[in-house]
Parts: sequence; structure tokens; C-alpha cells
Amino acid sequence: MGNTKFEEITTGRGEDLVTLTRWVIAQQQHAPEATGDLTLLLTAIQFGCKFVASKVKQAGLINLLGLTGAANVQGEDVKKLDVLANDIFRNALIASGKACILVSEEDENAMVIQDKNLRGKYIVTFDPLDGSSNIDCGVSIGTIFGIFKVDDSDNPNEKDVLRSGRHLISAGYCMYGSYCEMILSVGNGVNGFTLDPAIGEFIMTHPNIKLPSRGKIYSVNEGNYKYFDEPCKKYVDQVKQKYSARYVGSMVSDIHRTLLYGGIFGYPADAKSKRGKLRILYEVFPMAFLIEQAGGKATTGTQNALDLVPEHIHDRSGIWLGSKEDVEELESYYKQ
Repeated sequence: MGNTKFEEITTGRGEDLVTLTRWVIAQQQHAPEATGDLTLLLTAIQFGCKFVASKVKQAGLINLLGLTGAANVQGEDVKKLDVLANDIFRNALIASGKACILVSEEDENAMVIQDKNLRGKYIVTFDPLDGSSNIDCGVSIGTIFGIFKVDDSDNPNEKDVLRSGRHLISAGYCMYGSYCEMILSVGNGVNGFTLDPAIGEFIMTHPNIKLPSRGKIYSVNEGNYKYFDEPCKKYVDQVKQKYSARYVGSMVSDIHRTLLYGGIFGYPADAKSKRGKLRILYEVFPMAFLIEQAGGKATTGTQNALDLVPEHIHDRSGIWLGSKEDVEELESYYKQ
């Protein structure tokens, strides 16, 4: 090649933007056993998030706010945007050909993909629009999802869904607010990607998110204080003496802040909601998975959150999660 000169090509620095699609493909290349199926499934989820993000921004203008007049399986009033988001994700996941069972907060029963030509090997549990009670007032809302692998795609059944969070292979959420950000883990750490609306791509902006061992923020709905059990009350009484209180009331927003700044978030079971309020499969498990992958900890107070086994697809639990030492301090009150 004679005297031809080549310039060194650098990657991952300067103007070399890492998109979500590129990052997911890179993870696939690092796993010799990978088939590309999870990559395609995550691409479908990414599409759904982009679609919902665009509709959230337009919601007030195109009459997507307000109630449909119906209630979902949880007994909560259904917002128009909830229904649209659920349809978007359901259709995108089915069309990917990589999903086997879908579990949505909005649907009473799990959905098994009957067409074997469109049936894959993954179970996707998702809350299509978490925090939807805040839609009308413009507070950040989000989509939460978790991915399991089915044991036998030819014979999917309830046992594939009702198992502990230790079987999760991927989880994440997408937050729709002043900007749109997806936080994702495929089991080797946590990364954040911000949607650039100009090019329609999620760009890595928060690589390798790690929680500090302690934070300076506690986040809990103290309006329910009178219903808390004694260990919980004692912990809240002492933590408020040293930490600042921040509570949005939208789980995605509160967890996002906790991931970035540290501290502790709690939505415990109490006298009013004895089993807790948050759904295990598509709220507790995905968030606990992300927190642990970022070096934090998640607990019910007496049990690691990922060790829970739901009794039915909409089963609930209390949860505390965040910086490891903060959560361990909370647990110490339950051991007294």
C-alpha cells in the first residue's frame, strides 16, 4: 500500500455518539450465545417509547388528556393516554416476533401470543404509563418494563410469569418529562440514554450509572405516616433529621432522582395497603433490578425485593430501595 497514510479512528469520544441501538448491538456482540432476539425485542420497546414520548408532548393539544370513563383492572380511572400507550406497546411487542407472554398493568389477564410464527421466547411485563394520575398537571410520567425468558416457548404457562425477580434478564424505564430518557440494564450495569428529537435517536448520556453508598435525600409519602408500622415510623423519624425530603408521587421520577443522586425511596406496605401498593411484576421487580445493577439495594424491609414470588400477575408489595447503606439502615429497624 506504499506510502498511503491512515488517520487513527477513535471511538467513544468527542463527536462519536453512542445510540441505544448501537449499544444494544454491542452488548450482543459480547455475548457468544446471543441470537439477536433480545436486540430486536429492545428495539420494539425503544420504538414504543419514542411513540409514547411524541404523544405525551401532544396530549393537551389533541385531546388525549382526561378519563375514558372506564377503569382498569386495578380499579383506577383509565386515562386516554394510558389506553393509547398500552396499545402501542402491545402491538410493537407482538410485531417484533420475539415476545411469548405479555403482562400489562392495563390488562386483567396475561396475553399469550397464539400465532407460533409471531411467538418468541421472552416474557415482557410492563406498566405502559406509570404515574398517569399526574398527566393532567404535567408531572413527569414513564413506562416501566421487565423481561424474562420463558422455559418452553411451545408451552408457555403461568409458572413462567410467577417467579422471583432473580430470573429477570433485562429491565428499564423511559421517563417522559422536560426531556425523554431511557434507563436500561441487560444485567451488566445501568446506562442512560436521552432522546434527541432532532434525529429521533436515544443517545447515551449517562454511562455506567452507580449509586453512592449513601445519599442525602429520602423520598416517601409522609401523608401515609399514620398507617406505617413501627419500624417504618422510627426510620422516617430519624432520617428526616439528617436528609432532605423529596417526593414527586410518580415512581419513575422518584426512582430516576434516586439513581442519579442516591438516597432512599420508599412505598411501604401499611395498615391501609397491607400487601403494599406497587405491583411486583412490572414496578417492583424492574426498579429493584436497576437499583441492584447500579450498586444499590432493594427490600421490603424484611426480604430482598427480587426474592419475592408473586401469587398472581397483579400481586403487590411494599418496597424500599436506593443507596445500599441507607437501605441497610432501614432494614436494621426491622431487626430490632
